[in-house]
Amino acid sequence: MPQPPTRRALLRIAAGTAATAPLAHAARPAHAAPTGTALSAAAARAAVAPVPVPSTWAVHPFPLDRVTLGDGVFRRKRDLMLDYARSCPADRILAVFRANAGLDTRGARPPGGWETFDGNLRGHYGGHFLTLVSQAYADTGEAALKAKVDHLVGALAECRQALAEHGSPRPSHPGYLAAYPETQFILLESYTTYPTIWAPYYTCHKIMRGLLDAHTLAGNAQALDLASQMGDWVHHRLGRLPKAQLERMWSIHIAGEYGGVNEVLADLHALTGRAEHLAAARCFDNTALLAACAEDRDTLEGLHANQHIPQFTGYLRLFDHTGEEEYAAAARNFWGMVAGPRMYSLGGTGQGEMFRARGAVAATLDDKNAETCATYNMLKLSRQLFFHEQDPACMDYYERGLTNHILASRRDARSTDSPEVTYFVGMGPGAVRAYGNTGTCCGGTGMENHTKYQDSVYFRSADGNALYVNLYLASTLRWPERGLVIEQTSDYPAEGVRTLTFREGGGRLDLRLRVPAWATGGFTVTVNGVPQRAEAEPGSYLTLSGNWQRGDRIGISAPYRLRVERALDDPAVQSVFHGPLLLVARSQETGFRAFSFYKDFTLRGDLADAIAPEGRPMHFTTHGLTLAPFHIADTTRYHAYFRRAEPVVVFGATDSGVANRARGDGLTFLDVLWAQAPFAASGPFVTAVRTLAESWLSEGLFTRTERDRVVAAAVGADLRR
Repeated sequence: MPQPPTRRALLRIAAGTAATAPLAHAARPAHAAPTGTALSAAAARAAVAPVPVPSTWAVHPFPLDRVTLGDGVFRRKRDLMLDYARSCPADRILAVFRANAGLDTRGARPPGGWETFDGNLRGHYGGHFLTLVSQAYADTGEAALKAKVDHLVGALAECRQALAEHGSPRPSHPGYLAAYPETQFILLESYTTYPTIWAPYYTCHKIMRGLLDAHTLAGNAQALDLASQMGDWVHHRLGRLPKAQLERMWSIHIAGEYGGVNEVLADLHALTGRAEHLAAARCFDNTALLAACAEDRDTLEGLHANQHIPQFTGYLRLFDHTGEEEYAAAARNFWGMVAGPRMYSLGGTGQGEMFRARGAVAATLDDKNAETCATYNMLKLSRQLFFHEQDPACMDYYERGLTNHILASRRDARSTDSPEVTYFVGMGPGAVRAYGNTGTCCGGTGMENHTKYQDSVYFRSADGNALYVNLYLASTLRWPERGLVIEQTSDYPAEGVRTLTFREGGGRLDLRLRVPAWATGGFTVTVNGVPQRAEAEPGSYLTLSGNWQRGDRIGISAPYRLRVERALDDPAVQSVFHGPLLLVARSQETGFRAFSFYKDFTLRGDLADAIAPEGRPMHFTTHGLTLAPFHIADTTRYHAYFRRAEPVVVFGATDSGVANRARGDGLTFLDVLWAQAPFAASGPFVTAVRTLAESWLSEGLFTRTERDRVVAAAVGADLRR
């Protein structure tokens, strides 16, 4: 049976007919304050009402406006997206809503992609854009961005009212707000499939989330009212349907995709206290998958990745409100089924938008891996899990995905008419990144990604007595409840010392410093230049307690080391990392490149003997190729994975002539040997070779003659340098 076209394929079709008319003029907000009497930034921010923090969170985030990015690549990428937020006219975003409501579109054409006058997902991009501008305002405090938020919300309110009064057909409830008639929602209830309809509740989620962000980040009270009315409509529409019908709806590929609407409804309930909003959130229980994940049964193979990831962030929020452990267990277990077993080296997941078999990494490498939306949602889930249980693995994953996928997903070029972000990020040999994605799902989440880099740099304990430093990004934290201003100077993602300085305030505070899992080369801390005696285990948090004073400086050093990571299903397929950074080989070839490293090893067993610095920061050379950090976002062909070729047991210039055979787990003799490095001298090295060769002999992987030749080669080798 032929498969329905992918959303990416439909995008290519739509691109040929996307709206390309000149931008319409931006109308002045109907309810904005007159020029010269606008609210001050301080007054506008005072109106912000964040979602209440639940009592189930042991760790709390800081509001977005409390953390300011310092100089560096993260800030530069953010600034590129701010250009787009400022320049894209609101009337283009509003065109599909106004057309659906029978209002004058003011000559504006929609952005394009899937966001067209006849697109089945139209309206979703507007929700993302509202989040983008709200985040941008929270970050910068720019009055023009606040005015844009208010204009968008005011216009959406006009559309909702026009639909309620004159809609054709008239919506079933006056809270309905969308960029298309209610037809898609009605058809979903009779199990209509994609692409006849797309994902109506997904679109609903994006609009509601944009409205809540306009309220919680930009202080727009009207936005909360609109979101509340939409929540009432969702409850009216779904609250009357049998559970079996709902469950069948949510099992439909793409048509039943609802994003994180359960999360946004739970957040809405926290703000309104309305029982109907929590009841509406529970209507989205995808029961079969929820139960399987709660029982730690992995049934993900063949499911649409991004259709399901945000469901689990919603389940965590439902746990916060209901205390039902099934929700929390499902979220924890689901995360473990993706982060690791289905994760490519950059942190992304999925092939062609779909989850594949557990552990299938090398077998699925191509040009359609790692949908960027999926990583956006995995980072949200990781963050929410950490609020509940402070598992350092969540923040290790967060750093990987943020630095190697999200940072890499924004092209390093200015554009005021496109977000210039990725959709898929191919992990196959010779892949190339494609940027743009105006109007797509990844274009929408991509707009958000680059204006909230700072949201997880710091967390605080619920009692306010501890500060978690999760990411070592240049930034400044303002913590008014403690009277603290703490500045972090850092060249991250480049290697170097990170310094935390108490610029204002002080007092007793536990600093919980994340020791990354990759920090196997050491993790040292100084206070005002004095080294601290502390045990730092990679993949943990180190607690530094003190009675801090203004001017105190904490220095943190974690030297980067070169390492390889092996694909779970084929250990010979590997990626190279330098500390947290994925390094990709620049090559025009489209087949796997073969790399051999062990012949260059010395007794220290370090990849630095085989991979040389190129001369530019964070760049290396090997096998005649440049290895570059993946976050440098251009259109050069790259190899994120290579094939390891170590056919013979060789020690430096001494060749044993014996095949480097692998045992059952795929690891070769040399893999197991060099995992024991460094060796203090030739004696311990030879002992290790002799012991391992006996093991290979006992397992039938060496003959006695081969064992003797391998040991003789080790005795004759000179690996000192």
